[in-house]
Amino acid sequence: MKRLAIIPARSGSKGIKDKNIKLLAGIPLIGYTIKAALESNMYERVMVSTDSPQYAKIAKELGAEVPFLRSEITSRDTSTSWDVVREVVDQYRRQGYEFDSITLLQPTSPLRDADDIIGAYKLFDVKAANSIISVCEAEHSPLWSNIIGSDLSMEHFAETDDGVSGRQQLLTYYRQNGAIYIVNDIALNNIHNIFREKCYAYIMDQSHSINIDSELDFMIAEAIMKVK
Repeated sequence: MKRLAIIPARSGSKGIKDKNIKLLAGIPLIGYTIKAALESNMYERVMVSTDSPQYAKIAKELGAEVPFLRSEITSRDTSTSWDVVREVVDQYRRQGYEFDSITLLQPTSPLRDADDIIGAYKLFDVKAANSIISVCEAEHSPLWSNIIGSDLSMEHFAETDDGVSGRQQLLTYYRQNGAIYIVNDIALNNIHNIFREKCYAYIMDQSHSINIDSELDFMIAEAIMKVK
């Protein structure tokens, strides 16, 4: 099986300047994802897709390949990660490389490790899946949430359609954690319906599921690293 890992790392983050190369416990953020991908030994190629020569230099120093920079189209704020994936796949195809599966590994998930990637691929193979999406248990059940009116009244806040009130009675809910997306050609060509056909959830621990989006997330990730 020929497998490609794509790590998208566009420059120009709006929330945190240069977030993808900001130091987390002394290492550029993208370094953790590159390390996990390489240590999993699951990939023929581990590449970083970026629009920045500076990011490309750092990625190469950390062990990834950057055979080309992004086009102007996929460097826009409106471009999706899957737009980037398609562009990368097309570029490799022009160079004569074909892959059986593609893994999208967001650099904003630094606590996802090699074992998580290996586990996701085992599920991908066992299920003969078209796609695998990583999830973790939701921190709170959505049934404990509700809207609040302009008068701030909570008169009906705790009411639910099924009458469930105790935490132990609630079903377990999961959320996408953004850490691992594995797809084959079938899923990649029908990405808008990725959940519909032979798509399975790979369940990760909450402690591996921190998604870096703010300075607070950096602090939480560093705290977890210190505990580990």
